[in-house]
Amino acid sequence: MHAARFAMVDDATALRASIADLLPAMRFTSVHCSVEELLGERPDADVVILDLHLANALQPGASQGVAAVSQVIAAGYRVCVYTQEERRFVLAACLAAGALGVVSKASSLEDAEASFLAVAEGDLVMPPAVTGLIEVLARRGALTILTPRQRDVLAGRARGLTYAELSRSLFLSESTLRGYWRDLTDMVSQYLQATSPGDIERALGLGPGDLIDWWPDRPAA
Repeated sequence: MHAARFAMVDDATALRASIADLLPAMRFTSVHCSVEELLGERPDADVVILDLHLANALQPGASQGVAAVSQVIAAGYRVCVYTQEERRFVLAACLAAGALGVVSKASSLEDAEASFLAVAEGDLVMPPAVTGLIEVLARRGALTILTPRQRDVLAGRARGLTYAELSRSLFLSESTLRGYWRDLTDMVSQYLQATSPGDIERALGLGPGDLIDWWPDRPAA
């Protein structure tokens, strides 16, 4: 199997120029200032690292947000969002649109690199804000497919516990816990991609239409 190939879409010139040096263990085949440029060039990449906020004075009409995520996925790429965005519903909407990961630009380079590589392996990478949101949905009965043990792991991860800490409290090996987490994130990804914003609004006690501005459109049945 070949080493994973990455492309980046970010409107920050300095980040595009330096990302290969900042993350030398990763193979970058191209960098782009916009989704339009990426899709025009169609680089040979497995994963696109995508910023959410791409419109600026030089490219005011650039695609961005959940719409950009959907466009890149439709082109056949895996997407890992790399962003300063902190609103948990926006981040969850990226996963609902099919992104395999959401990584904060405030993360250490080591953590960011580990997350990008995990996405390249097909793993779902959820930020703590979304993990907490998913735990609320599980507690309120919206996510009924999780096993009691998966709920324990979710609760621990939502509170920032490491696998080592969870291992001591749940009396399970770290490898077993990682397996639970992998299965759980697969279920969460399927749930977010299949659930309407109205169903999530009702589960969370939000007002009707609170999510609709950024939740991805669903194809007509």
